Amino acid sequence: MKKLFLLAIFAMTNTFLLQAQEATVTIHADQGKQKIYKEIYGQFAEHLGSCIYGGLWVGPQSSIPNINGYRKDVFEALKALQVPVLRWPGGCFADEYHWMDGIGPREKRPSMKNNNWGGTIEDNSFGTHEFLNLCEMLGCEPYISGNVGSGTVEELAKWVEYMTSEEGTPMAKLRKENGRAKPWKVKFLGVGNESWGCGGNMRPEYYSDLYRRYQTYCRNYDGNQLYKIASGASDYDYNWTKVLMDRVGNQMAGVSLHYYTVSGWNGSKGSALGFDSDDYYWTLGKCLEIEDVIKKHKAIMDEKDPKKQIALLVDEWGTWWDEEPGTIPGHLYQQNSLRDAFVAALSLNVFHRHTDRIRMANIAQIVNVLQSMILTDQKDGGHMVLTPTYHVFKMYVPFQEATYLPLDLKCEEMKVQHDWKKSIAEKGSRTLPLVSASAAKTKDGSIVVSLANVSLDKAQEISINLEGMQAKSVSGQILTSKKVTDYNDFEHPDVVAPKEFKDAKLKKGQLTVKLPAKSIVVLNII
Repeated sequence: MKKLFLLAIFAMTNTFLLQAQEATVTIHADQGKQKIYKEIYGQFAEHLGSCIYGGLWVGPQSSIPNINGYRKDVFEALKALQVPVLRWPGGCFADEYHWMDGIGPREKRPSMKNNNWGGTIEDNSFGTHEFLNLCEMLGCEPYISGNVGSGTVEELAKWVEYMTSEEGTPMAKLRKENGRAKPWKVKFLGVGNESWGCGGNMRPEYYSDLYRRYQTYCRNYDGNQLYKIASGASDYDYNWTKVLMDRVGNQMAGVSLHYYTVSGWNGSKGSALGFDSDDYYWTLGKCLEIEDVIKKHKAIMDEKDPKKQIALLVDEWGTWWDEEPGTIPGHLYQQNSLRDAFVAALSLNVFHRHTDRIRMANIAQIVNVLQSMILTDQKDGGHMVLTPTYHVFKMYVPFQEATYLPLDLKCEEMKVQHDWKKSIAEKGSRTLPLVSASAAKTKDGSIVVSLANVSLDKAQEISINLEGMQAKSVSGQILTSKKVTDYNDFEHPDVVAPKEFKDAKLKKGQLTVKLPAKSIVVLNII
C-alpha cells in the first residue's frame, strides 16, 4: 500500500513538471536607449478583396451605418487601436493604380479592373481624398505607395504636388476644385512596390536607377518633408539590399522588406484553421526566422551606413494562408485564430529588439485580407468582428513610443520539424523557445512587459527580475483560449478575447508570473 502511495505521489509530481516549466527574465530597467517607434504598429490597406470596399468604405448612401462613407463600426475599432500609420493603395495594386482616376465627383470616375486580385471591377469611389481624409480622422500618418511599374515620373510628381502643395501650382488648383482647399501632410512615400515582382519584374540595378530618377521629381512643397522609401527585398534576397545600398544610398530615407509566414508547401500555403500541433510549432519557428533575416539585411546596411541613417521598414508582414473555402478566388480572405495572435506577438517582440534600424512595420492587412485586424460582411446592415490579432495590437499599444529595455531570457526550447520540409529547400527542423518576452519603459515611468507562452500543453512559471526599478504594483491582460485553433466569427465574436490577468505576484521586489499554456500576457508594472 505504501509503495502504491509513493508511486501515486511520483506520478503527480511528474505530471506537474510536464505542465509547468520554469523560466527567468531579467529586465535591465535602467539601460534603455532605443525608442520603439509607434510606426512599428502600422497597418496596410490595399485594393484587394473587401479590404477597401465593404471593409473601410461603403459609401455615404449605404444602409450600413457610416461616417461620410466610412464604416462606422470599423472606424471606431481602428480609432481605439491608435493606428499610427496606414499604407495605401498597395501592394501589387499600387503599380497599376493611376491616381487621377480616383479624384473628382465619384459618379464621374472611370472604373478599372483589378488585374492582380481576382479581376474585380472597381469604381474608384475610394481615392486620394477618401484615403487622406480617413487618415486625418484616425489621426494617423498616410503612407502612399507610388506607381513606378506602369506609371510615369510626371504622374507621381504631380500626385505629390496635388496632395501637398499649398497654392499657385496647377495641381493645388485642381485639388481646390475638387473640394480640398488646404493640402494634406504626407510624410511617407514609397517609390514603387515589390519592383522585383508584381511591380515590374526588375533587376535591382535597373530599379536603383529608376528610384533615383523618380525620387528626384518628388518635391517637398510648403513645409511638407517627404520620407522617401525604396522598394526593398523579399525576405532572403540579400543581394537586392546590397545593390540598393551601393547604388542608391542616402537618396533614400528607408528601404522596405517583405516577409510572410506560411506553413504549407507544394502549392498550398496551409489552412488558417485546419492545422495540427506540428503545423503550429513549425509556423512559429518560421515566424521567428524573420529575426535572422533582419540581422542579415542590417549587416549589409551597416557596411554602407554605419550611422544607421537609412531605416529598414518591414512594410508587409504576417501570416498568409489558403483562402477560406467558398470565398472569392483572388480576394485572400482568411480566418484568424489564436495561432495568428502568436505570430503577431512574437513578430512585434522581434521588431522591438531591432529599432536601431526598424522604424516602421505594416501588417498585411487591416480588414478582410490575410492577417487582418477586422472581419466584416454587408448582410442585414453589416456585421464586424475583431480578430485575435486585433487584440494583440490593442494590448501592445503601451509599447508605442516607449523606450525599449534590454532583457535576458532563460527558458526551455524545443526542436520542431516537418518531415515534408526536408524535401524542399528549407531546414528540416527549427529551434523554438517556448517563451517570448519584451519590455519597455513608458513616458510615465511604468514598465510594460509582454510574455508569450507558445507551449500548447505546458504552463510556465516565470521569475522576473527588475534591475534598476523597485516595483510597487502590477496589473495585466491575458489572451488565450481552450484551443489554439479557436477564432472569432460573427456568431461568436468573443471566443478569443482579452481578460484581466491575476497570476502576477509581487513579493519583496520579485515578480512571479504563472503563464498558462498557449497564452499571451501584457503586464503594466509601476
